[in-house]
Amino acid sequence: MSESEERTWTVLAHLSAPIAAVLSAGSLSLLGPLIIYFLVRKRSPLARNAAAGAFNFNVSFWVLYVVAWVLIFTVIAIPVAVAIWLVIFVVSAITHIVGAIRGARGEYFTYPFQIKILR
Repeated sequence: MSESEERTWTVLAHLSAPIAAVLSAGSLSLLGPLIIYFLVRKRSPLARNAAAGAFNFNVSFWVLYVVAWVLIFTVIAIPVAVAIWLVIFVVSAITHIVGAIRGARGEYFTYPFQIKILR
């Protein structure tokens, strides 16, 4: 794989989660990085790392997302759930954009708040 292709796959790995989340109202954010991981894991260490990081990061945020949904069913916790959703959205968007920028430069990016499933 050429360096240009590797960078393209890396940027796609970082941006696939937020794009899928927007297109599916949040429900498919894990699918993009997972597909890219399986497509490039043996051909590009940089893209594999990006896809695994994006997937693991989104798993962590899915846990928070589920917690927010549980909280929404109690009247007192509705503001907390809304706050969690806003934080998830902002942090996720910023983190994926920073990852894509670093990936375009050919740099490795480590996501914060990861539940490490893929390596």
